[in-house]
Amino acid sequence: MGTREFPDAPRLFLPGWGYGVEPIAPMLARAGWTARPLPGMTPGEEIPASFPQAVDTLLRTLPPKCYLGGWSLGGILALACAAARPERILGLSLVATTPSFIQREGWAHGRPREELDTFMATIRESGSETLPAFAERFCRGDEYQGAAALFSGAARERESLEASSRHKAALLAGLDWLAEADARAETARITAPVTLWHGDRDRLIPPEASRWLARHLPNAASVRLVILPGRAHAPFAGNEALLLQ
Repeated sequence: MGTREFPDAPRLFLPGWGYGVEPIAPMLARAGWTARPLPGMTPGEEIPASFPQAVDTLLRTLPPKCYLGGWSLGGILALACAAARPERILGLSLVATTPSFIQREGWAHGRPREELDTFMATIRESGSETLPAFAERFCRGDEYQGAAALFSGAARERESLEASSRHKAALLAGLDWLAEADARAETARITAPVTLWHGDRDRLIPPEASRWLARHLPNAASVRLVILPGRAHAPFAGNEALLLQ
């Protein structure tokens, strides 16, 4: 997931929405990455009320210089950090990442806003009880049969460790960030080398989103796009070698 011209700089990786760092932390550690919780998602921390606040919170807590990776929502935050403070981010490694999760004018590669609103209503009613089913949904079609189980188990354990009301608030905040985030205009500010990984069977964030990023990132010579055949939204599941690249 990218080269290291500054070998002493930390490599920090942000997880996706809902499941925390637990499912991916062990494989990240073996590959030389440190899993970093999303801003406000650690019990006791204040939950940022908006996507810009989440980016600001993250930037305040990141080291002066680092390599930054991210998956899904974590990738969107990493992208925004690199656009806001390009001199601090030495390299980006983005998995299943999009500049805009929802559809907007001129952006057809997102989810309908109505779909996100319906899902938010489900979270308000059921909290993290819906997370195992959501994992099954975004891993559907993946040739690795254990992908959904990796996240389903973590979802049940996470709910048992956290107060349900606090966890629900964190889940809803993350969905609000997905509704707000639109990094298309800011992409041109990114100067770091970027590696983009995307499963060709990703039904949640289509691979066209990574293809768009590859075309619009300004330093084309330092952009690497890898479309992974037979993989869905979590292409690193059962594919730990991906994290070593």
